[in-house]
Amino acid sequence: MDVFEAVAEPNRRALLDVLAGGERSAGELVATLPGLTQPAVSRHLRVLREVGLVEVRPDAQRRIYALRPGGLAEIDEWIDRYRRYWPRHFDALEQHLEKTHRQEQRQEQQQPES
Repeated sequence: MDVFEAVAEPNRRALLDVLAGGERSAGELVATLPGLTQPAVSRHLRVLREVGLVEVRPDAQRRIYALRPGGLAEIDEWIDRYRRYWPRHFDALEQHLEKTHRQEQRQEQQQPES
């Protein structure tokens, strides 16, 4: 499995979202996904470790998980090829929203008062 396949699964993305806020114990991570059992969360964490997105360290009897610096680099590099297209699309969206706003204002001005 690669990084892209790993993050394609919604529960693994949810785990990454939680870990983006800071390291957490396995028990804390299980508590963030109430629909999943502890074994299921452990399997997802194993996948994330294997593809290099998270790291784990022992802390007495607990295992502490954290995002691995650079783990998302492969995805970032892939996305980077498409970033140059975003400004053009954002400009078009801004123009569309401004046009829509002007049309709404004209319609409001043309409506007779009750």
